[in-house]
Amino acid sequence: MPLTSPLEVSRWMLFSLGIQIRVQGAEKLPRSPFLMIANHRSFLDAPLLMVAAAKPVHFACHHYMAQVPVMRNVVNALGCFPLDLPNQRGRTFFKQATGFLRSQESIGVFPEGTGPMIEIPAASQVGPFQRGFAHLALRAPVEDLQVVPVAVVALEEDQQNTVPFKLLSWFDPSEPLFQQSGLHPAVIYRRVQVVIGEPIATDALRADYRGKQASQTAAELSEICHEKVQTLLQAGCY
Repeated sequence: MPLTSPLEVSRWMLFSLGIQIRVQGAEKLPRSPFLMIANHRSFLDAPLLMVAAAKPVHFACHHYMAQVPVMRNVVNALGCFPLDLPNQRGRTFFKQATGFLRSQESIGVFPEGTGPMIEIPAASQVGPFQRGFAHLALRAPVEDLQVVPVAVVALEEDQQNTVPFKLLSWFDPSEPLFQQSGLHPAVIYRRVQVVIGEPIATDALRADYRGKQASQTAAELSEICHEKVQTLLQAGCY
């Protein structure tokens, strides 16, 4: 049977790898479109979170993933959309993300960026957040937009080496993480728990998101979200 939706593709990917999934807090997901944020350590995180949400979620991915053969096909099948090149200052990302939200579709962002997929952290730790998602949450012309913090808790996993970094640098020479020797690691979950936290309303913070205060307000929202994800992750690990 052909796989006709990102959710079906996600379910097939996880089933084919024999991954055992446990979801906690699914009832907390808003019925209206939301912005999901989560920690990031595996290429399986987007399909995993889609299955946990039981609905399609458009995840932002690193721009090189839309350029590498095979990987590009997977990204398209999952309904992901690439982040901007560094010189584009997030313009395309904001336009695409806003378009999905206006169409009553949810989106997902991994605020840690690509780093944790290359230098894999301890399963209980969340790296620093980039603030692009916070600016989106505060600027998007969508009423009652809520940010949903989620923790991906790796209970059992394998780590494997895949393609040379130098090969990836051919597709994206601007990415400094690819300017190194060795092979790109990959985390494949065996047992994993997805912990969904209470949605964070943005309406109160939006009132302060203007002028010189905008950057500070985005930093505040980013810090709140980081703390929530870290708390969910550590609780799930013990």
